Amino acid sequence: MKTHEFDLYTDYLISQFGATTATGLSALLDGEISHDKVTRFLSERRYTGKDLWLRVKPVIRQIENEAGCLIIDDTIQEKAWTDESDLICWHFDHCHGRTVKGINLLNALYHWGDISIPVDFRLVQKPCQFSDIKTRRIKRASEVTRNELMREMVATCIANRLKFKYVLMDSWFAAKENFEDILQKQKHFVAALKDNRLVALSAADQKQGRFVRVDSLELSDKQSVRGWLKGFEHEVLLVRRVFTNKDGGTGKLNLVCSDLTCDGEQVATLYQKRWKVEEFHKSLKSNAGLAKSPTRTVMTQSNHVFMTICAVFKLECLKIKHKLNHFALRMKLLIKASQQAYQQLQILQAA
Repeated sequence: MKTHEFDLYTDYLISQFGATTATGLSALLDGEISHDKVTRFLSERRYTGKDLWLRVKPVIRQIENEAGCLIIDDTIQEKAWTDESDLICWHFDHCHGRTVKGINLLNALYHWGDISIPVDFRLVQKPCQFSDIKTRRIKRASEVTRNELMREMVATCIANRLKFKYVLMDSWFAAKENFEDILQKQKHFVAALKDNRLVALSAADQKQGRFVRVDSLELSDKQSVRGWLKGFEHEVLLVRRVFTNKDGGTGKLNLVCSDLTCDGEQVATLYQKRWKVEEFHKSLKSNAGLAKSPTRTVMTQSNHVFMTICAVFKLECLKIKHKLNHFALRMKLLIKASQQAYQQLQILQAA
């Protein structure tokens, strides 16, 4: 990796508050580096999770802990006006409940204490095109599923000897194959369950096929009970979370944990850490210009995404050093930029 260009580009992403372009970076540096050189840098080779690991490894080794958490989640960055490709195509966004055109990014975030560091990522690409029988429209499909990519990232983190105990995930990754894979790797999982998941509360009920919906269990907030998921042979801990929504209504969340030494309070606390990946995704979009680059090829688009992840990692390092969150750090930059602009305006008016 060209360290000079890498630092220039990632610093530019952090300090820029509008569109991030090769021309804009060149102008910021008064032509010290040409926009063609920036474009060549983004086009020379594809950066992967391995490059990210090499970048974050020195910091990870200083803060990792055997009780750390690996958080898996994906996010979709909408790119409605960009030409469709293997990378920028239609994905189902469960936040909006519909398909959107954009980039589907799968992240592995390591969390311990108050520090959250990205350790791996995958971009969902859909190179396989087919015609839908019902609509007769051309659609795209991926060669691998998100669950397969998720298991691949967990395996990579273990191969990198990353210290962690729990894998945290939402209901979209709460698949039997993922649970079995995590246990085989001698790790534990904490995940949300969809309301229609079937569970048995005794070994006898499991053997005789007497299962009930998990949302039918009468549990209070943070109350736990042991049981079995249908199709999953290992005993698990089932925990109910009850919370108040913004509209004043009551919501319920069902959690499952493979660590039977935990209680309901501990499982609830562990799963709450999963929110850190949502903060990470928000910082990618708001503080690192994930959607603000007009790159046109799959190579440059993929590398821009990689650079935004590295830019947020830089913000996390600054957070550790200055005790300010990502948004507070960016606000300091914005205030300083506004002051400089105001002073320049006064000079122009005086002239």
